[in-house]
Amino acid sequence: MTRVTLTDVSMQYPGRGSKDATPVLAVDNVSIDVASGEIHAIIGYSGAGKSTLLRLVNGLERATSGSITVGEQEITALPESKLRQVRGGIGMIFQQFNLFHSKKVAKNVEYPLIVAGVPKAEREARVAELLEFVGLSDKATSYTDQLSGGQKQRVGIARALATRPGLLLADEATSALDPQTSQEVLALLKRVNAELGITIILITHEMEVVREIADRVTVMSGGVAVEQGEVYEVFSNPQAETTSRFVATALPTLPDQVHLDKLKERHRGRIVSLKFRDGDVDQPVVFQTLADRGVGVNIIHGGITDVGGRSFGRLTLELIGDDVRVEHAVAALGQVAELEVLV
Repeated sequence: MTRVTLTDVSMQYPGRGSKDATPVLAVDNVSIDVASGEIHAIIGYSGAGKSTLLRLVNGLERATSGSITVGEQEITALPESKLRQVRGGIGMIFQQFNLFHSKKVAKNVEYPLIVAGVPKAEREARVAELLEFVGLSDKATSYTDQLSGGQKQRVGIARALATRPGLLLADEATSALDPQTSQEVLALLKRVNAELGITIILITHEMEVVREIADRVTVMSGGVAVEQGEVYEVFSNPQAETTSRFVATALPTLPDQVHLDKLKERHRGRIVSLKFRDGDVDQPVVFQTLADRGVGVNIIHGGITDVGGRSFGRLTLELIGDDVRVEHAVAALGQVAELEVLV
C-alpha cells in the first residue's frame, strides 16, 4: 500500500500566444493527504485542474511549487531516472483504454512486464493470474477490437496491475462506458482495493462514481481544492457551491423557482422542505409528528440517497389541513428536523 501526500502544490503553465501572455495557474496551492489503502476521488468539472493533479502525482508534470510524496519518496525534484523507478510502482487506467489494437489481450497485459525485464515464464504466469482476476481468461488470444468497452477497461486494469503497483491512478475510468458496465468496472476496482490493498486515486466529473466507490473526496474548481473530506460528510452537508452542484446532479434538492411555481399551481397546501442526514432525524418521526397533529402530507419533490450505508437527502412536502393545525405542525417539525418553509 502507498500513501500519497501533496502539500501546497501549484502548477503554472506559460500563457499561449505571445511571450507576454498571461500564465495559466492550473493547480493553485493544493494539499491532499491520501492514506494507504484508501480510495480517494478527485471530482471537478472540465478545467478544474484534476487531470493536472494526476500527472503531477506520477511525475509526468513537474510542480511549479510545493511538495509531492509517493510512498516514502518525495518526487518533485527527482531526476527522470529516479522518477521511472517511482512510476514502476504506479498503475494507470485511462478513459479511452490506451490499448495496443495490433496486440492480443494477453500481450497487452504482458507489455509492462516486458518493459520491466521480467522473465518469460514469470510474465506468462502473471498474465494468466491477472486475466483470471478480471474475468477475461477466455479472451487471452482475442484482439482488443473484438472486445466490448467494459472488457477493454478490464484489460486496462489487468495491465495496470501487472507490475504489482502500490498505487493505482484512474483517469475518468468509466466515462466512456454505459451505466451498467460502469457499475461492473467500479465493482472490480473495489475488489482491487479490498483484496490487493492497493491505494486508488481516481478523477471523475461524475458524482455517481464518487458515491459508489470512494472513501474520501476532494472537490476541485478553478485549480483550487474547494472542499475535502469523507464522502458522506462532504456530500450530505456541502459547503462549496461546486459541491452543491454535484449533489444536485445525482439527487434533487430544493426545487428552483420555476419548479416551485409549478408545484404551487398543483398543490394548495403549505409547502415545506426537510433536510435528512443519517442519525439526525428519521422519516418515521417526521410523518408521526404530522399525524399526531392531524395534518396530511404529500411528498412532491426531492429524494433520499445512500452513501456507504448512510442516507441523506431532502424532501419537499405539501402539508394539508386547517391553518392552525398546519402552523402547529410546522413548529413541531422545526424541533425535530432542519426545515425550510417554501410557501
